[in-house]
Amino acid sequence: MENADNEKIIQTYFDYFNQHEWEKMATLYSDTADFKDPSLGTEIVKQTRQQIIDKYSQLNQVFLDLRDEVVEVYISGDQHIIVEFISTGTAADGSAFALPICTIFTIEHGSITKDFSYYDNFEEE
Repeated sequence: MENADNEKIIQTYFDYFNQHEWEKMATLYSDTADFKDPSLGTEIVKQTRQQIIDKYSQLNQVFLDLRDEVVEVYISGDQHIIVEFISTGTAADGSAFALPICTIFTIEHGSITKDFSYYDNFEEE
């Protein structure tokens, strides 16, 4: 049953993301969660729910049509769900991006406690 509950949390996460419901999305996390994200550096960074809201609200101001399309979901044990997805968006100047991402979510006691994302963060010169 725990895996089904965890899958539902992740489905809800992507639903909220695509609806730009940042406050609701942040409630799926523990009070403070561990993040690995190339945009935050190479180390684990602790983020509060408010920091999560702020990060995605700012990103959404640049890319009004920000969206994640889930490609595949993999269950790994009782606490981990790995999700492959494509993040897309278009800026006001018409520039668009499509970024393949893989995120490993750790879910403990009904909350996301770790969000480790991997993607190509190299910028073209």
